[in-house]
Amino acid sequence: MTGLARSTPGRLSLLALLLIVVSLLVGAVTALSVQRRSQALEALGDRNEPLAFAAQEVYRAMADADATAAGAFLSGGVESAALRQRYEADVAKAAAALSAATSEITRSPELTPALSTLSGHLPVYTGLVETARAHNRQGNPVGAAYLREASTLMHSRMLPAARELYRVETANVVRDLEDAGSLPWLELLLGAVALAALVFAQRYLTRRTNRVFNPGLVVATALTAVSLLWVLTASLLVVHNTSASRNEATLVDLLAQARIATLTARGGETLTLVARGSGAEYEKVYVDADRALGDLLGRARDLAGTPLSAESADHHERWRQAHRLVREADDRGDYAAAVRAALGPGAATAFGELESDLVEAIGSARAELTDAIGRARAALRGVVPAVVALALLAAAASTFGLWQRLKEYR
Repeated sequence: MTGLARSTPGRLSLLALLLIVVSLLVGAVTALSVQRRSQALEALGDRNEPLAFAAQEVYRAMADADATAAGAFLSGGVESAALRQRYEADVAKAAAALSAATSEITRSPELTPALSTLSGHLPVYTGLVETARAHNRQGNPVGAAYLREASTLMHSRMLPAARELYRVETANVVRDLEDAGSLPWLELLLGAVALAALVFAQRYLTRRTNRVFNPGLVVATALTAVSLLWVLTASLLVVHNTSASRNEATLVDLLAQARIATLTARGGETLTLVARGSGAEYEKVYVDADRALGDLLGRARDLAGTPLSAESADHHERWRQAHRLVREADDRGDYAAAVRAALGPGAATAFGELESDLVEAIGSARAELTDAIGRARAALRGVVPAVVALALLAAAASTFGLWQRLKEYR
């Protein structure tokens, strides 16, 4: 065995075996890596990003339902049909989005407590709102107490659980983008090693046979180089598009938080009036949410390519001015004027316009995000079968090239 290894035919046989192993190993590792990256992008586009949006929708719908219920309560015994329809739509959307998030609980078991809290308390919340609504229609003051209890349940238990749901799902999207957007350094290194092994084999044959080129090894080298360049090019495209995706994901997150802050501020504004003189805690909710909203809008506008309209700042400022009028009327004891200011063209219109700005911007940013993920997925399309085929052909070409030399020793 030692003598065979020392002979030229034995060395050529070992060299052929080495090149076959290297070609197939590099091809398998690279194909598995590309497949993993492709599956991560597929899961990101088809499941993770929609789940993050569903989590956002749970929070948004619940916050809006709370604000809308308070607004409907303020409208008096005969509540606005539009507000009633909006509240019912919010509850339905929250339930649907919650169902979508629950279907993926096996992927994020840490969300079980949050999902259980939301599923268990949503019917309790809606029951309290319906009780408050029934008493309000009959003119019973106790209706306000039921609405405050419902809002307390929403803000103390349900919204924190919805916030945790949104945080985890958004973190999943960011993590998947980072995983998919990292360069495959190991695969590129292995590809370079395979090329080096082929170059070494050709130099060895040149010294042993005095032939400058071995056709089989030249073809194997070309095939390996094509595979390496293909993987490198596809990876760079994936990195570029996932980088754009991360920017869009950041923008979507900022806009979603801004919309949630908008709804939270609106809920605080209306619930302050529902409390009729004892709503200092709700006014603080408005103040804190409004401050956060101003910061989030500023950060979103500063991002390059933001779809947020320039009018959003004006709408926010108009709402602030209208809120000051609401508070002035309420503080001087003119409750009816305060309610009219809160539900009329001033505060309600500015709030609605700002929310419309955010809805449109979130839609545009999500479209850009999904497009960027789609482009990243397209860059990897066909790479796995190509890498496998090129690895097999390179192994076959190496074997053929060395077999031609081995025949000379028979």
